[in-house]
Amino acid sequence: MPTSTFVTIPPEEQAQMLAALRRARYGSLLALHILLRCAAGRPPTDIATALFCARSSGYRTVRAYREGTLGWEHDVQGRLVPPARTTVLLPTLRRSLLALLKAPPRASGWCRTRWSGTTRALTLQTPRGIVVSAETMRRWLHELGWVWKRATLVAKDDDPHRIERLARIRVVYEQLCVWEAMVFAAELDSHWRPKGGSAGMPKGTQLEVMTPGQNQKPYLAGALEPTTGTLHYTLGPRQTNARFRDLLTALDARSPAERYTRLYVVVDTYKIHKANAVEQWLATHPRVTLLFLPTYCPRANPIERAFGDIHDCCTRNHQRHQLSALVADVEDHVHLNGPWQYKLSDLYDEPAVTAAVENIAAEEQAKIAA
Repeated sequence: MPTSTFVTIPPEEQAQMLAALRRARYGSLLALHILLRCAAGRPPTDIATALFCARSSGYRTVRAYREGTLGWEHDVQGRLVPPARTTVLLPTLRRSLLALLKAPPRASGWCRTRWSGTTRALTLQTPRGIVVSAETMRRWLHELGWVWKRATLVAKDDDPHRIERLARIRVVYEQLCVWEAMVFAAELDSHWRPKGGSAGMPKGTQLEVMTPGQNQKPYLAGALEPTTGTLHYTLGPRQTNARFRDLLTALDARSPAERYTRLYVVVDTYKIHKANAVEQWLATHPRVTLLFLPTYCPRANPIERAFGDIHDCCTRNHQRHQLSALVADVEDHVHLNGPWQYKLSDLYDEPAVTAAVENIAAEEQAKIAA
Protein backbone atom coordinates (compact mmCIF):
# COMPACT_ATOMS: atom_id res chain seq x y z
CA MET A 1 0.00 0.00 0.00
CA PRO A 2 1.36 3.46 -0.85
CA THR A 3 1.94 5.69 2.17
CA SER A 4 0.74 8.81 0.33
CA THR A 5 -1.79 9.63 -2.42
CA PHE A 6 0.11 12.65 -3.69
CA VAL A 7 1.33 12.19 -7.26
CA THR A 8 3.31 14.41 -9.57
CA ILE A 9 1.59 14.79 -12.94
CA PRO A 10 3.07 17.04 -15.66
CA PRO A 11 0.80 19.97 -16.67
CA GLU A 12 0.49 18.64 -20.23
CA GLU A 13 -0.77 15.28 -18.97
CA GLN A 14 -3.16 16.99 -16.57
CA ALA A 15 -4.62 18.97 -19.47
CA GLN A 16 -5.15 15.74 -21.40
CA MET A 17 -6.80 14.08 -18.40
CA LEU A 18 -9.09 17.08 -17.87
CA ALA A 19 -10.12 17.03 -21.55
CA ALA A 20 -10.86 13.30 -21.33
CA LEU A 21 -12.90 13.87 -18.15
CA ARG A 22 -15.02 16.57 -19.79
CA ARG A 23 -15.68 14.35 -22.79
CA ALA A 24 -16.72 11.39 -20.63
CA ARG A 25 -18.65 13.25 -17.90
CA TYR A 26 -22.06 14.12 -19.32
CA GLY A 27 -24.01 17.08 -17.99
CA SER A 28 -26.34 14.89 -15.93
CA LEU A 29 -23.48 13.39 -13.93
CA LEU A 30 -21.91 16.80 -13.35
CA ALA A 31 -25.28 18.13 -12.14
CA LEU A 32 -25.59 15.27 -9.63
CA HIS A 33 -22.15 15.99 -8.19
CA ILE A 34 -22.90 19.71 -7.94
CA LEU A 35 -26.24 19.23 -6.21
CA LEU A 36 -24.89 16.69 -3.70
CA ARG A 37 -22.02 19.02 -2.79
CA CYS A 38 -24.45 21.94 -2.48
CA ALA A 39 -26.61 19.83 -0.16
CA ALA A 40 -23.48 19.17 1.92
CA GLY A 41 -23.00 22.93 2.31
CA ARG A 42 -19.97 23.35 0.08
CA PRO A 43 -19.40 26.91 -1.25
CA PRO A 44 -19.45 27.51 -5.03
CA THR A 45 -15.70 28.08 -5.29
CA ASP A 46 -14.89 24.79 -3.54
CA ILE A 47 -17.36 22.93 -5.77
CA ALA A 48 -15.89 24.40 -8.94
CA THR A 49 -12.35 23.58 -7.81
CA ALA A 50 -13.18 20.00 -6.81
CA LEU A 51 -15.24 19.18 -9.91
CA PHE A 52 -13.06 21.06 -12.43
CA CYS A 53 -15.95 23.16 -13.68
CA ALA A 54 -16.94 26.82 -13.70
CA ARG A 55 -18.79 28.54 -10.86
CA SER A 56 -21.48 29.50 -13.38
CA SER A 57 -22.17 25.79 -13.96
CA GLY A 58 -23.01 25.42 -10.30
CA TYR A 59 -25.37 28.40 -10.23
CA ARG A 60 -27.04 27.25 -13.46
CA THR A 61 -27.55 23.72 -12.13
CA VAL A 62 -29.07 24.92 -8.84
CA ARG A 63 -31.44 27.25 -10.66
CA ALA A 64 -32.55 24.47 -13.01
CA TYR A 65 -33.08 22.10 -10.06
CA ARG A 66 -35.27 24.61 -8.25
CA GLU A 67 -37.31 25.23 -11.39
CA GLY A 68 -37.63 21.49 -12.08
CA THR A 69 -36.21 21.76 -15.59
CA LEU A 70 -33.20 19.44 -15.35
CA GLY A 71 -34.96 16.85 -17.50
CA TRP A 72 -34.46 13.90 -15.16
CA GLU A 73 -36.86 10.96 -15.22
CA HIS A 74 -37.91 8.27 -12.72
CA ASP A 75 -38.56 4.61 -13.29
CA VAL A 76 -41.71 2.73 -12.23
CA GLN A 77 -40.28 2.27 -8.74
CA GLY A 78 -39.66 5.97 -8.31
CA ARG A 79 -35.85 5.78 -8.61
CA LEU A 80 -34.02 8.59 -10.35
CA VAL A 81 -32.91 7.69 -13.87
CA PRO A 82 -30.84 10.48 -15.42
CA PRO A 83 -30.74 10.47 -19.23
CA ALA A 84 -27.67 8.80 -20.71
CA ARG A 85 -26.52 11.96 -22.52
CA THR A 86 -28.01 15.17 -21.23
CA THR A 87 -26.81 18.57 -20.14
CA VAL A 88 -28.31 21.46 -18.28
CA LEU A 89 -29.26 23.10 -21.57
CA LEU A 90 -32.80 24.11 -20.69
CA PRO A 91 -35.61 24.08 -23.30
CA THR A 92 -35.92 27.87 -23.24
CA LEU A 93 -32.16 28.24 -23.57
CA ARG A 94 -32.19 25.72 -26.42
CA ARG A 95 -34.76 27.78 -28.31
CA SER A 96 -32.79 30.98 -27.74
CA LEU A 97 -29.60 29.37 -28.95
CA LEU A 98 -31.23 27.96 -32.08
CA ALA A 99 -32.72 31.37 -32.89
CA LEU A 100 -29.29 32.92 -32.46
CA LEU A 101 -27.65 30.37 -34.76
CA LYS A 102 -30.13 30.97 -37.57
CA ALA A 103 -29.31 34.70 -37.74
CA PRO A 104 -26.02 36.08 -39.11
CA PRO A 105 -23.60 37.75 -36.65
CA ARG A 106 -24.27 41.18 -38.19
CA ALA A 107 -27.86 40.95 -36.95
CA SER A 108 -26.46 41.12 -33.41
CA GLY A 109 -24.07 43.97 -34.16
CA TRP A 110 -20.92 41.95 -34.88
CA CYS A 111 -18.73 42.91 -37.84
CA ARG A 112 -18.31 39.26 -38.83
CA THR A 113 -19.62 36.79 -41.37
CA ARG A 114 -19.30 33.70 -39.15
CA TRP A 115 -20.09 32.98 -35.53
CA SER A 116 -17.39 31.95 -33.08
CA GLY A 117 -17.82 30.37 -29.67
CA THR A 118 -16.91 33.61 -27.91
CA THR A 119 -19.27 35.82 -29.92
CA ARG A 120 -22.13 33.37 -29.39
CA ALA A 121 -21.48 33.34 -25.65
CA LEU A 122 -21.31 37.14 -25.40
CA THR A 123 -24.42 37.60 -27.52
CA LEU A 124 -26.37 35.12 -25.40
CA GLN A 125 -25.17 36.81 -22.23
CA THR A 126 -26.73 40.18 -23.07
CA PRO A 127 -30.46 39.28 -22.97
CA ARG A 128 -30.33 36.34 -20.53
CA GLY A 129 -27.42 37.20 -18.25
CA ILE A 130 -25.86 33.75 -18.72
CA VAL A 131 -22.07 33.75 -18.47
CA VAL A 132 -20.51 30.73 -20.18
CA SER A 133 -17.20 30.02 -21.85
CA ALA A 134 -16.56 29.39 -25.53
CA GLU A 135 -15.88 25.72 -24.69
CA THR A 136 -19.29 25.36 -23.02
CA MET A 137 -20.88 26.95 -26.06
CA ARG A 138 -19.10 24.39 -28.27
CA ARG A 139 -20.51 21.51 -26.20
CA TRP A 140 -23.99 23.00 -26.41
CA LEU A 141 -23.73 23.18 -30.19
CA HIS A 142 -22.75 19.52 -30.30
CA GLU A 143 -25.81 18.69 -28.20
CA LEU A 144 -27.95 20.52 -30.75
CA GLY A 145 -26.41 18.47 -33.55
CA TRP A 146 -24.30 21.32 -34.96
CA VAL A 147 -20.74 20.78 -36.25
CA TRP A 148 -18.02 23.04 -37.62
CA LYS A 149 -17.52 22.37 -41.33
CA ARG A 150 -16.72 24.21 -44.53
CA ALA A 151 -19.56 25.86 -46.45
CA THR A 152 -20.18 24.87 -50.06
CA LEU A 153 -20.54 27.37 -52.89
CA VAL A 154 -23.65 27.12 -55.06
CA ALA A 155 -24.56 28.89 -58.28
CA LYS A 156 -27.67 31.01 -58.69
CA ASP A 157 -29.22 28.61 -61.23
CA ASP A 158 -32.00 31.05 -62.15
CA ASP A 159 -31.96 30.84 -65.95
CA PRO A 160 -35.52 31.39 -67.30
CA HIS A 161 -34.73 28.83 -70.04
CA ARG A 162 -33.43 26.28 -67.55
CA ILE A 163 -36.15 23.64 -67.97
CA GLU A 164 -36.18 23.91 -71.75
CA ARG A 165 -32.41 23.56 -72.09
CA LEU A 166 -32.15 20.64 -69.67
CA ALA A 167 -35.01 18.88 -71.45
CA ARG A 168 -33.42 19.36 -74.88
CA ILE A 169 -30.10 17.91 -73.66
CA ARG A 170 -31.87 14.96 -72.05
CA VAL A 171 -33.83 14.21 -75.22
CA VAL A 172 -30.65 14.12 -77.30
CA TYR A 173 -28.87 12.01 -74.69
CA GLU A 174 -31.67 9.44 -74.43
CA GLN A 175 -32.24 9.22 -78.19
CA LEU A 176 -28.56 9.06 -79.14
CA CYS A 177 -27.92 6.65 -82.04
CA VAL A 178 -24.79 4.60 -82.74
CA TRP A 179 -23.85 7.02 -85.53
CA GLU A 180 -24.14 10.03 -83.24
CA ALA A 181 -21.76 11.23 -80.50
CA MET A 182 -22.29 13.57 -77.58
CA VAL A 183 -19.74 15.31 -75.34
CA PHE A 184 -19.90 17.80 -72.47
CA ALA A 185 -17.26 20.53 -72.80
CA ALA A 186 -15.85 23.23 -70.51
CA GLU A 187 -12.63 25.07 -69.69
CA LEU A 188 -10.37 24.60 -66.67
CA ASP A 189 -7.70 26.98 -65.42
CA SER A 190 -4.93 25.16 -63.55
CA HIS A 191 -3.33 27.77 -61.31
CA TRP A 192 0.38 27.45 -60.71
CA ARG A 193 -0.43 28.85 -57.25
CA PRO A 194 -1.46 25.72 -55.30
CA LYS A 195 -5.08 25.29 -54.29
CA GLY A 196 -5.37 24.63 -50.58
CA GLY A 197 -6.81 21.35 -49.41
CA SER A 198 -7.11 19.11 -46.36
CA ALA A 199 -4.34 16.57 -45.79
CA GLY A 200 -3.12 14.29 -43.03
CA MET A 201 -0.45 15.79 -40.78
CA PRO A 202 0.76 15.38 -37.19
CA LYS A 203 -1.36 17.07 -34.55
CA GLY A 204 -0.06 20.49 -33.63
CA THR A 205 1.65 21.01 -36.99
CA GLN A 206 0.51 22.47 -40.30
CA LEU A 207 1.78 21.60 -43.75
CA GLU A 208 3.37 24.55 -45.54
CA VAL A 209 3.04 24.80 -49.33
CA MET A 210 5.22 27.34 -51.11
CA THR A 211 3.46 29.74 -53.49
CA PRO A 212 5.11 31.06 -56.69
CA GLY A 213 6.21 34.66 -56.94
CA GLN A 214 3.85 35.36 -59.84
CA ASN A 215 0.86 33.18 -60.57
CA GLN A 216 0.32 31.71 -64.03
CA LYS A 217 -2.69 29.87 -65.46
CA PRO A 218 -2.40 27.20 -68.12
CA TYR A 219 -5.87 26.64 -69.57
CA LEU A 220 -7.34 23.27 -70.48
CA ALA A 221 -10.31 22.96 -72.80
CA GLY A 222 -11.86 19.54 -72.28
CA ALA A 223 -14.74 17.44 -73.58
CA LEU A 224 -16.12 14.40 -71.74
CA GLU A 225 -17.99 11.55 -73.43
CA PRO A 226 -20.54 10.48 -70.80
CA THR A 227 -21.06 7.03 -72.34
CA THR A 228 -17.37 5.99 -72.37
CA GLY A 229 -15.91 8.37 -69.78
CA THR A 230 -13.20 9.47 -72.21
CA LEU A 231 -11.81 12.97 -71.64
CA HIS A 232 -10.48 14.86 -74.67
CA TYR A 233 -8.56 18.09 -74.13
CA THR A 234 -6.30 20.78 -75.54
CA LEU A 235 -3.91 23.00 -73.56
CA GLY A 236 -2.92 26.62 -74.05
CA PRO A 237 -1.81 29.80 -72.28
CA ARG A 238 -5.07 31.72 -72.83
CA GLN A 239 -8.80 31.06 -72.51
CA THR A 240 -10.21 32.42 -75.78
CA ASN A 241 -12.57 31.30 -78.50
CA ALA A 242 -9.46 30.11 -80.39
CA ARG A 243 -8.87 27.56 -77.60
CA PHE A 244 -12.48 26.40 -77.92
CA ARG A 245 -12.18 26.17 -81.71
CA ASP A 246 -9.05 24.06 -81.28
CA LEU A 247 -11.05 21.70 -79.10
CA LEU A 248 -13.85 21.51 -81.69
CA THR A 249 -11.29 20.78 -84.40
CA ALA A 250 -9.77 18.01 -82.28
CA LEU A 251 -13.21 16.51 -81.61
CA ASP A 252 -14.07 16.67 -85.30
CA ALA A 253 -10.87 14.82 -86.16
CA ARG A 254 -11.43 12.15 -83.50
CA SER A 255 -15.00 11.56 -84.69
CA PRO A 256 -14.62 10.64 -88.37
CA ALA A 257 -17.55 11.38 -90.66
CA GLU A 258 -17.56 7.75 -91.85
CA ARG A 259 -18.69 6.67 -88.37
CA TYR A 260 -20.50 9.70 -86.91
CA THR A 261 -23.01 11.74 -88.86
CA ARG A 262 -23.75 14.06 -85.93
CA LEU A 263 -21.63 15.38 -83.05
CA TYR A 264 -23.40 17.18 -80.19
CA VAL A 265 -21.23 19.40 -77.99
CA VAL A 266 -22.86 20.59 -74.73
CA VAL A 267 -21.35 23.81 -73.35
CA ASP A 268 -22.26 26.63 -71.00
CA THR A 269 -23.20 30.13 -72.12
CA TYR A 270 -19.72 31.61 -71.72
CA LYS A 271 -19.06 34.27 -74.37
CA ILE A 272 -16.23 32.38 -76.10
CA HIS A 273 -18.72 29.62 -77.03
CA LYS A 274 -20.90 32.15 -78.88
CA ALA A 275 -18.17 34.18 -80.61
CA ASN A 276 -18.48 35.03 -84.31
CA ALA A 277 -15.40 32.94 -85.07
CA VAL A 278 -17.10 29.93 -83.49
CA GLU A 279 -20.26 30.54 -85.53
CA GLN A 280 -18.16 30.64 -88.67
CA TRP A 281 -16.44 27.40 -87.71
CA LEU A 282 -19.79 25.70 -87.13
CA ALA A 283 -21.01 26.89 -90.54
CA THR A 284 -18.17 24.99 -92.20
CA HIS A 285 -18.74 21.89 -90.04
CA PRO A 286 -22.52 21.25 -90.28
CA ARG A 287 -22.44 17.90 -88.47
CA VAL A 288 -21.33 19.60 -85.23
CA THR A 289 -24.19 21.03 -83.11
CA LEU A 290 -23.85 23.06 -79.95
CA LEU A 291 -26.32 22.56 -77.09
CA PHE A 292 -26.26 25.17 -74.33
CA LEU A 293 -26.56 24.48 -70.63
CA PRO A 294 -28.62 26.75 -68.36
CA THR A 295 -26.79 29.80 -67.05
CA TYR A 296 -25.12 29.36 -63.65
CA CYS A 297 -25.80 25.62 -63.58
CA PRO A 298 -22.45 23.78 -63.36
CA ARG A 299 -24.12 20.74 -61.76
CA ALA A 300 -25.66 19.93 -65.12
CA ASN A 301 -22.24 19.41 -66.70
CA PRO A 302 -20.59 16.08 -65.68
CA ILE A 303 -17.15 17.27 -66.85
CA GLU A 304 -17.03 19.56 -63.80
CA ARG A 305 -16.67 16.44 -61.66
CA ALA A 306 -13.73 15.29 -63.79
CA PHE A 307 -12.19 18.74 -63.37
CA GLY A 308 -12.67 18.40 -59.62
CA ASP A 309 -10.64 15.18 -59.77
CA ILE A 310 -7.85 17.06 -61.57
CA HIS A 311 -7.72 19.60 -58.75
CA ASP A 312 -7.75 16.91 -56.07
CA CYS A 313 -5.02 14.83 -57.72
CA CYS A 314 -2.81 17.52 -59.27
CA THR A 315 -3.25 21.09 -58.04
CA ARG A 316 -4.18 20.89 -54.35
CA ASN A 317 -1.11 21.32 -52.12
CA HIS A 318 1.20 20.65 -55.08
CA GLN A 319 4.88 21.46 -54.63
CA ARG A 320 6.00 21.76 -58.24
CA HIS A 321 8.57 24.48 -58.79
CA GLN A 322 8.00 24.71 -62.54
CA LEU A 323 4.76 25.30 -64.39
CA SER A 324 5.70 22.72 -67.02
CA ALA A 325 5.90 20.04 -64.34
CA LEU A 326 2.41 20.88 -63.11
CA VAL A 327 1.05 20.74 -66.67
CA ALA A 328 2.74 17.34 -67.11
CA ASP A 329 1.01 16.11 -63.94
CA VAL A 330 -2.36 17.17 -65.34
CA GLU A 331 -1.71 15.38 -68.62
CA ASP A 332 -0.54 12.23 -66.83
CA HIS A 333 -3.69 12.29 -64.71
CA VAL A 334 -5.93 12.51 -67.79
CA HIS A 335 -4.09 9.64 -69.47
CA LEU A 336 -3.78 7.32 -66.48
CA ASN A 337 -6.70 7.87 -64.10
CA GLY A 338 -9.71 7.62 -66.41
CA PRO A 339 -12.28 6.79 -67.52
CA TRP A 340 -14.73 9.19 -65.83
CA GLN A 341 -18.11 7.55 -66.39
CA TYR A 342 -20.22 9.97 -64.40
CA LYS A 343 -23.98 9.82 -64.70
CA LEU A 344 -25.95 12.92 -65.56
CA SER A 345 -27.05 15.00 -62.62
CA ASP A 346 -30.44 14.36 -61.03
CA LEU A 347 -31.36 17.82 -62.31
CA TYR A 348 -32.30 16.14 -65.57
CA ASP A 349 -34.83 13.93 -63.74
CA GLU A 350 -36.79 16.71 -62.07
CA PRO A 351 -40.57 16.49 -62.67
CA ALA A 352 -40.63 19.76 -64.61
CA VAL A 353 -37.83 18.57 -66.89
CA THR A 354 -39.56 15.21 -67.41
CA ALA A 355 -42.78 16.99 -68.38
CA ALA A 356 -40.85 19.16 -70.84
CA VAL A 357 -39.25 16.04 -72.34
CA GLU A 358 -42.68 14.48 -72.84
CA ASN A 359 -43.88 17.66 -74.55
CA ILE A 360 -40.91 17.61 -76.92
CA ALA A 361 -41.57 13.96 -77.74
CA ALA A 362 -45.24 14.71 -78.40
CA GLU A 363 -44.32 17.59 -80.73
CA GLU A 364 -41.91 15.39 -82.67
CA GLN A 365 -44.56 12.68 -83.03
CA ALA A 366 -47.03 15.28 -84.30
CA LYS A 367 -44.53 16.46 -86.92
CA ILE A 368 -43.92 12.91 -88.10
CA ALA A 369 -47.66 12.22 -88.30
CA ALA A 370 -48.20 15.43 -90.31
